Amino acid sequence: MLGGWLIGVLLEVTGEPKPLVHYFAVGHEDQGKSEWTAVDWAGRTGRIASSPLRGQEPVEAIRPLTAAKMKTLGLAPGEVRELGWRNPRRWLTS
Repeated sequence: MLGGWLIGVLLEVTGEPKPLVHYFAVGHEDQGKSEWTAVDWAGRTGRIASSPLRGQEPVEAIRPLTAAKMKTLGLAPGEVRELGWRNPRRWLTS
């Protein structure tokens, strides 16, 4: 059963030479809604990149999150968790 999505958003941040991927865990089953929710949240941190970088789209659904994974990591349905700039390894495991 699907529970949510792990989303990566490319952000142009002041002082950085190139866009960086900012990760979000979004507790919506619908992929499109999760992507738009992550974009809304990302706008608080920086400007969303206007074009892909090395094959990475500006907004990319990286992986679906099962309801069990969400429960284990404490993400409620409908909740958004900002995961930051580092690769979110805990969220990528099965």
